[in-house]
Amino acid sequence: MTSRPDLIGDTAIALLAERGLRGLTHRAVDEAAGLPPGSTSNHARTRSALLETTFARLCRLEAEIFEDAANPGGLLALEKLTPETAADLVATQLHDTLTHRRNQALARFELALEATRRPELRVIYDRAGAAFREPARGLMAALGAPDPDRAGRAFIAFSEGVLFDSIAGAGSRAAPTREEIREAVLELFKGMLMERPL
Repeated sequence: MTSRPDLIGDTAIALLAERGLRGLTHRAVDEAAGLPPGSTSNHARTRSALLETTFARLCRLEAEIFEDAANPGGLLALEKLTPETAADLVATQLHDTLTHRRNQALARFELALEATRRPELRVIYDRAGAAFREPARGLMAALGAPDPDRAGRAFIAFSEGVLFDSIAGAGSRAAPTREEIREAVLELFKGMLMERPL
């Protein structure tokens, strides 16, 4: 059974994706979640608190994806990682986000823009984002990247670019297939793994 805080967070994510930030109000969450009036206000008294609650829930949902990747058979648990196997798993996750977790990604983009205007949200957003950078660095180190830090940052930028372009950008009219994403990820990995001339 979903707890009330999780229900509020899940509903807020859906409202952000559907209506944008202007449509995210305490009353709208109560109505959409089927909660008694005032329930969301009792949990998150201010608008900032509601945004923080929403983002915290979003981070937990996205962290579960990384935890799945670290389990046996997942991306980070592969003992003999190759660019091909890594590209295959990354493409599956990105395509799954585009097709099954689109609302989560859209809500995160909304919150990212709001974080540029709210210092308190910026702190939370940056702290959460840092937690996803180490796995990216670890992936690139496991693949043998000469500079795992730089390669990890490039991998994140690429992944975020694919999601943004396909969900909110000009590429939203024709989102890439899983195979197209895999091909692009593989090209990225192979390019970053090449030895650079001195």
